[in-house]
Amino acid sequence: MEGIPNQGFKGLIQNWKSDMIAAVSVALIALPLSLGIALAAGAPAMAGIFSAVVGGVVTTLYRGGHVSVNGPAKGVIGVILLGIVLMDDGSGQAFNYVLAAIVVSGALQTLLGIFKLGQIADIFHPSVIQGLLAAIGIIIFAKQIHVALGTHSESSSIIDNLVDAVLMLPHANPFVVLISLLGLLMIVFSKRITNRFFHFLPVPIWVIALSIPLVYLFNFFEPHEIPLLGNSFSVGPHLLLDIPNSIWDSIMHPNFGKVDTLEFWSIVFSMLLITSIEHLAIAKAVDKIDPYKRKTDLNKDLTGIGISTMVAGMIGGLPIISVIIRSSVNIHNGAKTKWSNLYQGLLLLLFIVVLSPVMRQVPLCAFAILLVNTGFKLASPAVFKQVYNQGIEQLVFFVATMVLTLYTNLLVGLLGGSLLVLITHILLAKVPVLQFFNLVYKSRTKLIRLPEGGYNLKIRGVANFLCILKIDKLVAQIPAGTDVNIDLSEARLVDMSYMDYLVEYLMKQRATGGNVFISGLDDHISSTTFNRALKFKITSSAIRLTNRQKRLRNLATERGYLFSSQINWNTTYLKKFHFFEIRSIERKINCLNGTFEDKDVSWEIADITFNEGKAFTAETFNTTAMVLKLNKTLPLFTLEKERTYEKLFDRVIAFTGYRDFEFEMYANFSKKFVVLGNDEAALRNLFTEDIIRFFEEHQISHIESNGEALLVFNKLKLARTDETIEFIEYGVKLANLFNA
Repeated sequence: MEGIPNQGFKGLIQNWKSDMIAAVSVALIALPLSLGIALAAGAPAMAGIFSAVVGGVVTTLYRGGHVSVNGPAKGVIGVILLGIVLMDDGSGQAFNYVLAAIVVSGALQTLLGIFKLGQIADIFHPSVIQGLLAAIGIIIFAKQIHVALGTHSESSSIIDNLVDAVLMLPHANPFVVLISLLGLLMIVFSKRITNRFFHFLPVPIWVIALSIPLVYLFNFFEPHEIPLLGNSFSVGPHLLLDIPNSIWDSIMHPNFGKVDTLEFWSIVFSMLLITSIEHLAIAKAVDKIDPYKRKTDLNKDLTGIGISTMVAGMIGGLPIISVIIRSSVNIHNGAKTKWSNLYQGLLLLLFIVVLSPVMRQVPLCAFAILLVNTGFKLASPAVFKQVYNQGIEQLVFFVATMVLTLYTNLLVGLLGGSLLVLITHILLAKVPVLQFFNLVYKSRTKLIRLPEGGYNLKIRGVANFLCILKIDKLVAQIPAGTDVNIDLSEARLVDMSYMDYLVEYLMKQRATGGNVFISGLDDHISSTTFNRALKFKITSSAIRLTNRQKRLRNLATERGYLFSSQINWNTTYLKKFHFFEIRSIERKINCLNGTFEDKDVSWEIADITFNEGKAFTAETFNTTAMVLKLNKTLPLFTLEKERTYEKLFDRVIAFTGYRDFEFEMYANFSKKFVVLGNDEAALRNLFTEDIIRFFEEHQISHIESNGEALLVFNKLKLARTDETIEFIEYGVKLANLFNA
C-alpha cells in the first residue's frame, strides 16, 4: 500500500484530484438525503442543506478525523419533531426555539471535546443505543409513510400515526402512491441492476429523477382533482418540494426565548446525548474502513462538530455528525484526506443553487420513500433477530428502551433503558446494592507489568458499562505492540459493553503487532453463544462443554485429532485471505486440528466469528471453516457460488481488483460458480477437468487460495458434527486433487 497521505495544505495540493472525484459522488447522495432528513424533522427543507454545507466547510477546518463526511444527523429527527411540538406557543417561532436548543447543544458538545470527554459514549449500553435507534426508525417511518401515501394523521402519538396509516390506506392518493411505489422498487432492486451507467449515479438520485416525469404526467404544478374509479383525488403544488428562490430567504435565526423552560433543556440534552453517541460510534466505524488505518482524535472531532452545530443552528441548520453512508461512499471512491469533506460541502451548495429549479419539481413522496426505507432498516425484523442472538436479556433491554422512547422521549428512553440494564446486573451479580457498587468502583482491577516485557490485566469485581472509563485509563498505559493477557477469572459479571471494549482493544493492539489474549471466562455462563454476550460467574469450577463440543471432542479422540474448546483470539493467519482482509475477525473457538500425513498436508477446522458492516448496522456472523495448508505454491483465486457472490462477496471483489474468469468449455460450472483471480494463465492451468468436475459434484459456498493454503466454508452457520466429518473428507479429496 502506498504511504499515508499528507495532511494539511500539503495533502490538499497532492490529493485534490482523488478527493474531488470522491466528493462528487458524496454530494450527489447528500443532496436528496439532506433535504429528506430536514423534511422528516418538520424543518424547512433547506435546513438539511445548510447542515451538510456547514458540516463540509466548517468542520473540515477543525476536526480530528480524516475521511469521514459530516452532515445532518437523522438520529435527532424525533427530538426536533418533539421540540417543535413542546415549544410551540402559537407565535410561529417553534422551529426558531429549536434552533436555539441546537446552538446550546453544540456549545455543550464543544466543551465535551475541550475537556477530553470523547469516551463518554462508551458508558452507554449498546443494546440501549440500539433500542433508541429502533425507536428513531419507527418515528421516521410513522411520519413519512403518510407523506408516501398522500394521507395525513392529526395525532401527535407515534403509535397512533402507525395505526392511522393502516386505517387510512383505502383513502391513499393513488397518484402519490404510484410515485412512492416506483421509488421503493428502485431501492429494493437497484443491486440487481447490472448496467454500469445506472450505477454511475447513486440510488437516491434515480428515485428523485424517475419521479419528475410522473409529476409532469399528472400535472402537480396546478391544483386540480383527478378522477379515478369513481373517486376524485387532489394533486397540486402542495405535494412538491418548496425551496425559496434565494438561499438568503431560507436563513432562519435562533430564538432563545424558551431558555428558562424545562422543555428547552430536555431538548438540548436529548440532542447532546444522541448526536455525541452517534457521532463517536460512526467515527470509530469509519476508522475501521479507512484503507490507511488512521485513527480519529475523538475529542478534537467532538469539538469540531460542536462548533459546526453552533454555526448551523445560527443560520437555520440541523445538528451535525459524521454520516456513515456518505463516509463509506467517500472512501470507496478514493478519498484520501479531510479536504474531500470540504469539496462535497461546496459542491452541494453549488448543486442546490444550480438545480433548485429542478428540485422544485420533485414530489415530497420521493423523499419520503427514501426515509421510509431508512426508518424500516433501523427497526427491521433483522435488527430484532440480531439483538436476540446477542442474548435474551439484550432483547429485553432493546425492546424496553424502544417502547419507553416511543411513549415518552429519547432522553427518558436512554435513562430508563440504562436503569433497567443496571438493575438486571445487580440481580445477576447476586449481591446487595451497596456491595455491587463497591465491586464496580472499588474492584481492585490492576495492571501488572511482567518481567519478560508483557502485561497482565487482572480484572476483578463487576465489569460493566460503568467501568469503561476506568479500564480505558489502564489500557492507555500499555505501549502499542506489547503482548497483553486480560484475565477475567475474578470478574463476577462481564457486561456486553465491557466485552465490546475489550475486543475492540484486542483488535487495535493486534494491529500494532501485539498479541492480546482474553482468559478466565471458563467459569462464566451466558444465555447465548455470542462471544461478547453478558456473562456471570457460577460457583462450579468444572469446564462445561455443550453437547456439540462433547461430540467434537469424542471425534478427535477416536481419530487422533487435536481438539480445543477454548477461545483462540489469535486469528492473524486468517487475515491472509481476501475474504477476511476487510472484515473484522473476532475469534476462533472449537478448533479441530489434524494432518493428512501421506500428503504432507495439515488442516484446521474452527468456528470463526466475524463482523460484516459498520457501526450500528454491523452484523455478526458465525461460520465453521477449514484452512487446508497444502505446502505448495498456488495461484491466488476465489471460487464462489453465484448466489453467495451476489450477497456477500461484492465488497471483497472491489477491494482486491480480482476479475471473473469464464470456462467456456464447462458451461454448467461457469453457470454455478464465479472464479476470480488476477493470473488467468495460472488459473486455467490449475483448474483441470478433474477439479472442475469435482466442484460441480461437491458444491460448496466459498473456496479461496492465499498462495499456500485454502480457506473453505459452506454456509454462514456452525457445522454439525456430521458436517464436520464431511468437511474432513472433502479436505482429503481436495488435497488429492491439488497435489496431483
